[in-house]
Amino acid sequence: MAIDTPTTATTDPTTPPRTSAPPAPAQVSAPAPSSATGAPAPLGVRAKLILFVLCAAQFMVALDFSVLNVALPVLGKDLGMSQSALQWGVTAFALPSGGFLLLFGRIGDLFGRRKLFLTGLALFGAASLLATFAWDPASFLTGRALQGLGAAAIVPTGMSLLTTTFPEGPQRDRALAISGTVLSLGFTVGMVLGGVLTDTLGWRSTMGLLALFTLLVLPLAPTLLTESRHPERPRLDIPGAITVTGGLLSLIYALSTAAERGFGNAPVLVTLIAGLALLTAFGAIEARTAQPLVSLPMLRRRTVAWGNLAGLVTFSMMSTVIFALTLYLQEILGLSAFQTGLIFGVVGVAGIVTGSVAPKVIGRFGAQRTLVGSLVLQGVLTASLLGLGTGGWSVWLAVVGVTVACIGHLGAIIAYNVTVTSGVPNSEQGLATGLATSTQQVGLTIGIPLLGVLATTSTDLLSGARTVLAIDSAIVLVAAVLVGVGLRVRRG
Repeated sequence: MAIDTPTTATTDPTTPPRTSAPPAPAQVSAPAPSSATGAPAPLGVRAKLILFVLCAAQFMVALDFSVLNVALPVLGKDLGMSQSALQWGVTAFALPSGGFLLLFGRIGDLFGRRKLFLTGLALFGAASLLATFAWDPASFLTGRALQGLGAAAIVPTGMSLLTTTFPEGPQRDRALAISGTVLSLGFTVGMVLGGVLTDTLGWRSTMGLLALFTLLVLPLAPTLLTESRHPERPRLDIPGAITVTGGLLSLIYALSTAAERGFGNAPVLVTLIAGLALLTAFGAIEARTAQPLVSLPMLRRRTVAWGNLAGLVTFSMMSTVIFALTLYLQEILGLSAFQTGLIFGVVGVAGIVTGSVAPKVIGRFGAQRTLVGSLVLQGVLTASLLGLGTGGWSVWLAVVGVTVACIGHLGAIIAYNVTVTSGVPNSEQGLATGLATSTQQVGLTIGIPLLGVLATTSTDLLSGARTVLAIDSAIVLVAAVLVGVGLRVRRG
């Protein structure tokens, strides 16, 4: 089943007709693309500026997720944080950013996406300044937590503003491709910038950079973005909001701390069970609520269910590959943090190229077949990294292998975003994008705790890295088969 253009897309029989959706409140009009070529219609100046603002905000959040990693040891010494406490520099951001995504996505649907997007930007900027000038661990971690809360408002509302601004079809596919490229590039650039800024200007510059990005985006957003919300403004599902937010917070906390403490640790086990119990309760509540936070018919859409599974796998497994390769390049081949960052910078360049090509591939083959093919490419090239050794030639295998694997990864990101938002009414775009971005955040959070620990606890680091890569590749390839069958992807 391929989703190419509004005139050729087929619809899941479990979904309502596309004509039932209310008109988008702020669509950017453009000439219809040629049905023969499926080429994206050109974007006007205003549309490009809107896309710039929304993508810049996504880039800023992705940058925040990775820019601090290299700086943590230096930061810890400066603020007097113990080695065991350093992980909270990442976890303090991941908890609210992943835990509140669904809730904030729905609040944006009901009360105004533009309003919540601007609020999130302002909070993110203020929190970045607090982290920049932090005077002790408590003030720094408070800043990181508030950054995560701001990100939880920015990401789903920014994505839903994008999908309601650009009409479904080649124009939206192109916008999502650019957004996906920027997201992946932000994560990669953050790894390079983190080392450079820490070595030259100090760790505080990594947080100061985020504040500068906010000052760039925030003045432009109010003049370009128009308000968008659910036309009927139904009541917020409070019990559902409490259980899903509590469940996600518990689950992310357990998986984030499992790498250090192990899954047998009592607090980890208790929070993991509590998270699963709360998410189960959430499902039961949604089945009985007249105005649920999450529409169960939406979750039964094949595109939403299987698309989000693909997103979870591609994010979690690629983050694990990057983690394992970082250890391999520095601990086994003896490269510096800066040299390792440059290698991943090559990946960023490949990402730019992939982002420009992906819409054409989706237009030719459909989002769902592109999604499955991209997962296969990611899995196969991850398997190629099993040939890594201790010789200098291994650097070139690492560069080629991870670059092509990341091309598949980025193709999967773009295709899965198109898949899970296609055919969804504009009134529910915040929910659909909230689900997608929750999947992204959870995926980025769970991959390293689940598999990365195998590399760090192995007596032979090279053997441990190979084990991680083998399991990683197998999971991606199995997911490709399951998603292909679940979406009933056909030839022709």
